[in-house]
Amino acid sequence: MVPIDNLCTLAAIIVTHNINTNMKRVVIYARVSTVIQDYDRQVDELKDYAKRMNYEVVKVFCEKISGAKKVAERNALSELLNYVRNNKVDKVLIYECSRLSRRIVDFLQVIEELNEQKVSLYIHQNGLETLLEDGSVNPIASLVLGIIAQFNSMERSLIRSRMKSGYNHFRDNGGKVGRKTGYRKSQDDMREEYAEELRLLKKGISLRNVSKITHTSVNTLRKVRDLTIVG
Repeated sequence: MVPIDNLCTLAAIIVTHNINTNMKRVVIYARVSTVIQDYDRQVDELKDYAKRMNYEVVKVFCEKISGAKKVAERNALSELLNYVRNNKVDKVLIYECSRLSRRIVDFLQVIEELNEQKVSLYIHQNGLETLLEDGSVNPIASLVLGIIAQFNSMERSLIRSRMKSGYNHFRDNGGKVGRKTGYRKSQDDMREEYAEELRLLKKGISLRNVSKITHTSVNTLRKVRDLTIVG
C-alpha cells in the first residue's frame, strides 16, 4: 500500500500542475503623455487585478508618449504587438481606453489585431473584455469600446479647438506670442544650454543624427554648429 504522505504529495503535484497549466498569461500596457507624469499607478492596479484573478504577468510595457501618436511611432506598443505575435499570451491589460490610443483608427486597429491573435483586451476602468471565454468576439464590448474610443477622439479635437480659439482671441486682443522683440541668446548662453549638442557635433555626427539623439530641432542645431565655427 502506498503511504498516505506520498499520496498527498502526489496530489499536491497534480493540483499545482493543473493550476499552472490553466493560469492565464497576460501582459500589461501602460502609457502617460508627458515625461513629468508616471505610469506606476496604472501598473500597480493592473498587477493587483492580475493577482486577484490568478493571472501570470509575463511582460510589462510602458511608455511616455502622446496617445495621439500613430502605433508605428510608439515603441512600447509596437513591441507589445510583436510580443503577442510571437509568444503565448491570453490577455492584454490596460487601465483605460485612452491609454491604448486617442486615435479611433489606431484603437480599433489594435483591437482587431489582438482579436485575430485570439488575445483578449481587458480595460480595467470599464471592466470590459474584447473576447468571450470561447475566444469569440464580445459584441457588447466591441460596441461600447467603439463608442468610448469615438468620444476620446472627439475630446482631443475639442481640446485642440479650444486651445486654438483661446490663442486667436489672445492675439486679436493685442496679445503677443513668441520670443520678445529684440531678445536673442548670447553665444555663451547657447554654448551652456546646448553643451551636449556641441560635443556631438564636434565629433562629426550629422545634424539629423544629433537631432534624433537629443531631440533638438535641426534648425537650432544649425545655429549651434555655427558656434563651433565662431568659437
